[in-house]
Amino acid sequence: MTEFDFIDQLKALATHPAARGLADDAAVLPFGRHKLVMSHDMLVEDIHFLSTADPADVAWKLVAVNLSDLAAKGAKPLGLLMGYGRVGNDEWDIRFIRGLKEAIIKFGVPLLGGDTVSMDKSSKKTLSLTAFGEAKGHIVPARCSAAAGHSIYVSGPIGDAWGGLQIASGKAHAADIETSAILLKAHNRPDPKLEEGRALSSLVSTMMDVSDGLLLDASRIASASGVNLEIDLDTIPLSKAFETVFGSDEEARMAAATGGDDYQLLLTASPETVLPINVTRIGQCRPGSGISLMKAGEQIALPDSLGFVHA
Repeated sequence: MTEFDFIDQLKALATHPAARGLADDAAVLPFGRHKLVMSHDMLVEDIHFLSTADPADVAWKLVAVNLSDLAAKGAKPLGLLMGYGRVGNDEWDIRFIRGLKEAIIKFGVPLLGGDTVSMDKSSKKTLSLTAFGEAKGHIVPARCSAAAGHSIYVSGPIGDAWGGLQIASGKAHAADIETSAILLKAHNRPDPKLEEGRALSSLVSTMMDVSDGLLLDASRIASASGVNLEIDLDTIPLSKAFETVFGSDEEARMAAATGGDDYQLLLTASPETVLPINVTRIGQCRPGSGISLMKAGEQIALPDSLGFVHA
């Protein structure tokens, strides 16, 4: 049974409207006159972070990836609940706490509780976090409202986190320290687009964060909305740092589009809508299903893998 098979089994249980059919970044629960947005993510050693990663960076990332889900709903963070599996490494735990403190101060969100458990010393470090926040208004964007004719945008460069992973794992090297630092920071300490999400949330037709890969996440909007997302590979924004190390040819762009961990916002909106922040248009929604990829005006084959898929 794959992860998607397992989720399909869970959908039969998650029948409350707040669950959004388990087909969105977060649950949205009416709470008096407000709407509470809730998200839960896990990080597992050697799957979501390298065993050599700085524990402070791991803590930061645990907070950031959850807040990124709130950003995609235009929600203001209110609090965090953490689950932590201890494997008897005091030094690791102390550095993790240091990074956790840095993250909650940076993003202005309090840690309110959670649970800790003791695990065997040979176990992979396993961490989880629930983040909850307050939606900006009555409109909380989902993945299911894209329509043919709508434009597709991303909030910033794609691929830097993948590039940082290549450097951290020794598969690539930057010629200078500054370039290396930019890519490593994107991988180790992602920046959830909270302000951008709140500015956009009432104007978009769909919005989600790019976590598993631009193409894979675009396919999720396509599936939920019943449209085809046609993406122009040449318009996917790349940073100068990425291009310095990996170039900007088709191979490099495909790696960026499938690498994941970007935590930029992927959104659709009517082309007549004036958006309040700088975003990059990367394609258009058309009748049909799935995603299609264009280059120089011609459709090209999709890669074998659209992004990171759990087993």
